[in-house]
Amino acid sequence: MKLEIITPDKKLFEGTVKSAIFPGSEGSFGILNNHAAMIATLTKGKIEITQDNNSKTEFEVKGGVVEVNKNKVTVLAE
Repeated sequence: MKLEIITPDKKLFEGTVKSAIFPGSEGSFGILNNHAAMIATLTKGKIEITQDNNSKTEFEVKGGVVEVNKNKVTVLAE
């Protein structure tokens, strides 16, 4: 699935990933390929992604919104 993480200052990440774990405002949650469409709010914490080559990366965020639609995940983060 495609993942894009955008802040007001710059684009932190854009690429294809196997999975992503987000710090949801009502608890952390994971997204995998073919996930149902959804919109959720984020709280302060780490976004953890696993790329197609199995490398793991983390991004610290202060909050934001994540949208999942048709294997595209867009994060608008602070």
